[in-house]
Amino acid sequence: MKKKLVLGIVFILVAIQFIRIDKSAPESDPKEDILVVENVPSEIGAILKTSCYDCHSNQTVYPWYSNVAPVSWWLKQHINEGRKELNFSEWGVYSERRKDHKLKEIDELVEKGEMPLDSYLWIHGDARLSEQQTKQLVNWAKALRAGDKVEEK
Repeated sequence: MKKKLVLGIVFILVAIQFIRIDKSAPESDPKEDILVVENVPSEIGAILKTSCYDCHSNQTVYPWYSNVAPVSWWLKQHINEGRKELNFSEWGVYSERRKDHKLKEIDELVEKGEMPLDSYLWIHGDARLSEQQTKQLVNWAKALRAGDKVEEK
């Protein structure tokens, strides 16, 4: 009985590997990306690319484990939810009110340490924000909300 159960589980695990996730990037105009629209300083752009873009843009870099079901399904759902909540690739099409709200959320969530998510940081240690990076990102979001132009240092 145990042998049949184990074989059944192995069969199911092998069979689900054929159910692949869609890794194609949604179409978006590069001119609508936040880095272009807001003329983001390179330091802040680097932080956003390293710590945010995999879940909050159309420029996701899928890791090796995105090829292993059912982990791939969870990952794809997480990315879809992240893009739905905030998509830096589509920043230019957001209303001013939505931009302001998203900048406020960036400020609050980053400052509280809620973003990037712990589950993302388990494997992507380079995405962990230092205290200095946290301050930079929070100050940038606050300045942008206030309408201040953030210039390159």
